[in-house]
Amino acid sequence: MAAPKGTTRHIRDSFNTSPKAELLGFVSAFLVEHHFSGFGQPSSSLNLLTYIAGVTRRIRLGTAVVVLPWHNPILLAEQIAILDQLSDGRLDLGIGRGYRSSEARGFAIDEEQLQARFNECFEILGLAWTSPKRFSHSGQFWSFEDVLVEPSTYQRPHPPLWVAAGSPDSIRAAAHEGFNLLLDQLGSIETTIERVEIYREAVEAAGSQFSSNQIAVTRALHLADDEAELEKAYEARSRVLKVLSTFPHGEVSGTPKELLEASGLLGSNEQVVGQLARLEQAGVGTVLLTEMTLSIPILERVGSEIMPVFDPSPVSKCLDR
Repeated sequence: MAAPKGTTRHIRDSFNTSPKAELLGFVSAFLVEHHFSGFGQPSSSLNLLTYIAGVTRRIRLGTAVVVLPWHNPILLAEQIAILDQLSDGRLDLGIGRGYRSSEARGFAIDEEQLQARFNECFEILGLAWTSPKRFSHSGQFWSFEDVLVEPSTYQRPHPPLWVAAGSPDSIRAAAHEGFNLLLDQLGSIETTIERVEIYREAVEAAGSQFSSNQIAVTRALHLADDEAELEKAYEARSRVLKVLSTFPHGEVSGTPKELLEASGLLGSNEQVVGQLARLEQAGVGTVLLTEMTLSIPILERVGSEIMPVFDPSPVSKCLDR
């Protein structure tokens, strides 16, 4: 059975645009992990990133995010280590507990167990990353006897860890655990600034030093120099919001126009530069660009006309829908 066209296009986008993005000066490429949606979203981000690692040399490779409850922890630890080794330590590992009911049902996992599965999987990953000798584990969901994870990760003790968070409590928890922070694509710039400040305060309260490199936010990019381009942007955003609204934790409120104007990078070069500057001043170190219209010509325009304004560039490419 042939793969749906959307799936094929999205996978090919990931390895066709990433080398070009690297040449244009983009700093990283992040991939999502989703299953059973029918919208062509990447389902095996580590496999795709391993390919991208072979056709790039500098760009960092990120997951946004690997959903821990879906994976065997030992097999996952091995895949992570191999990707980190093959890329010479370019992996940024975003991890999460999952939120889509359709995915939990598809994997026959009780949604009430997601946090517990995340915690146990993360505990086993920690053992795999730090244990110099064989170890065993007997837990609620996984058991392993006398195992040794090979190879070790290139970055020690492990790749930088990122988690998605939005509520004040979850942001403070991320800071307390030493995670870098991934912020969503729907929060307004004002909301994003508030969230960064919560994280900054929590990091400093824990006795650590805050760095903008610890913050990434996803933004929908639409370069629009006239009304016709604006209308195209709103139409594209409507399609994305329709997808997001089909998931329980992806519910959105407001019209595509309102949401795009509040949270997106929208308008002329000058307007987009101004919006990026506000995020940079707030402490955001990385902006993940996402949208169905994020073609190579758009990447070229961003690389040649917008990114040179910033040094270093805050812009990354995110393959998401």
